[in-house]
Amino acid sequence: MNGYPRACPGAAAGVLADGGQDDGVLDQIFGFDHYGELLALAQSSLLAGALLGLVGGLAGVFVIMRDLPFAVHGISELSFAGASVALFLGLNIVAGSIAGSLLAAVAIGLLGVRAQDRNSVIGIIMPFGLGLGVLFLSLYKGRAANKFGILTGQIVAVASPQTAWLLGTSVVVLAALAAMWRPLTFASADPEVAAARGVPVRALSTAFMLVLGLAVALCVQMVGALLVLSLLVTPAAAAARVTASPVRLPLLSVAFALVSMEGGLLLALGGTLPVSPYVTTISFAIYLGCRLRGVRHARHAHRLGSSSYAGQAHT
Repeated sequence: MNGYPRACPGAAAGVLADGGQDDGVLDQIFGFDHYGELLALAQSSLLAGALLGLVGGLAGVFVIMRDLPFAVHGISELSFAGASVALFLGLNIVAGSIAGSLLAAVAIGLLGVRAQDRNSVIGIIMPFGLGLGVLFLSLYKGRAANKFGILTGQIVAVASPQTAWLLGTSVVVLAALAAMWRPLTFASADPEVAAARGVPVRALSTAFMLVLGLAVALCVQMVGALLVLSLLVTPAAAAARVTASPVRLPLLSVAFALVSMEGGLLLALGGTLPVSPYVTTISFAIYLGCRLRGVRHARHAHRLGSSSYAGQAHT
């Protein structure tokens, strides 16, 4: 038992099939036959989705503040490699994914002190991780759906051992973020001043990279290695478009990640597609809405400022 989901990419496919006849495109995307029965089978998946939304939304705040989206992508590639090795060896895929993510996080944290060095390290890790993952997926002779799920996400009915792994790792990530939240916020906003006031900036940076590695490994289980940015970057980036408040920013980021994750899962239950296209579409739509609102707010503020300046000049 490798701990991977026991269902096919779409909930409706293979659970309640209609005799193998191809459905139309819309039916494959938004088919809701027997939805109530499928929803009852997906309670553990919805719980896992809520945990990942919470983890992704909170960790994403620091990914944006510290300019680490490229690092997230690099870590996800080695997470994919670790999961592929575990799948090939018949081991727990979540454990393999976590091992790969932590290895990448340590390499990036130790070798990439400066931003330029970090990007170079990530650029080296990404193709290596992707190539290693492709190698072991090619050697794996099991179900093709397992291969596809590592890349694009496949959780529909999560096995109990996997739920325990996801829950335990999520608790570790959330506890670590809670413990370092205030000093990490200070160090992310102004590292020079934070260091001058005795904040262990270097240690916090390394610790956060490890936490980020765990968060990436968790999110890979749901949306796949290729689309992990939709949980760890897009919600926080959307929230940053509408607020700069240190309180509202993480709250909005978590809310956007939860809506994307749970909404994507609920839509995926009725179709025959992996969950990731639904999650990424909702996440992107939220970002577009927030960006448009931010642009409108900036224009309104500019008009008010221009009117005020004109009134003072006239006076």
